[in-house]
Amino acid sequence: MKTMNLLHIDTSARSGRSDIDPHGSHTRRLSARFVARWHSARPGDIIDHLDVGQHPPAHVSGRWIHAAFTPHAAREPWMAEALAESDRLVDQLIAADLVVIGLPMYNFSVPAQFKAWIDNVVRVGRTFGFERSRGAVPYWPLLADAGKRVVLLGARGDHGYDKGGRVAHLNHTEDSVRSALGYIGITEVFEAAVESDEFGGEALALSLRQAEARVDNLVDALLASGPQSGLKGVAVGTATSAATD
Repeated sequence: MKTMNLLHIDTSARSGRSDIDPHGSHTRRLSARFVARWHSARPGDIIDHLDVGQHPPAHVSGRWIHAAFTPHAAREPWMAEALAESDRLVDQLIAADLVVIGLPMYNFSVPAQFKAWIDNVVRVGRTFGFERSRGAVPYWPLLADAGKRVVLLGARGDHGYDKGGRVAHLNHTEDSVRSALGYIGITEVFEAAVESDEFGGEALALSLRQAEARVDNLVDALLASGPQSGLKGVAVGTATSAATD
């Protein structure tokens, strides 16, 4: 069995897990469950954990932009330093076969610390190409043939953020990640999420049970399918307010 690389990213500002800590994160709970079930089935796979919730990458700066858009051969020494963290994050993503992301909704979109990660890995010359001579469409994805898959495990305080739901138009979380990753060529994305955190009680308990079942089913389906599963676009979960995890 070929060894796979799994990149586990947690983005919640909360450090604990809701199945262990009274004020812990639901997304950390779901992502840990996914990874544990995967590891149980494939103990030889390499698992790399990145906690941007507790250790966020630096946000893009003017120096970063200057360096990133300078051709590699023309870069000054300070530019390599400005891009060093981005290079590490890009290398980590390129090495991964499967990326599992705990992704709470914060004010209708992704946490700022995860947006910083997105901005560091969606990068000209590393994950997307750019050439003016190509005319009206000068951009192209560099990871399109890499066979990568992504799992987004979310949490929302309200309910109805799924496609067709009563407040789906306010959900800019998963779709924004799909857009960014699709731009660099990663299009096989799956989802599961817990909702009703702000309601608590049985509504939350039921949603957690359902989300955990979906996580288990998703792991099993991805394990059974093998690389480049053909499950593309299948939503295995529910989504749903503004800030919770």
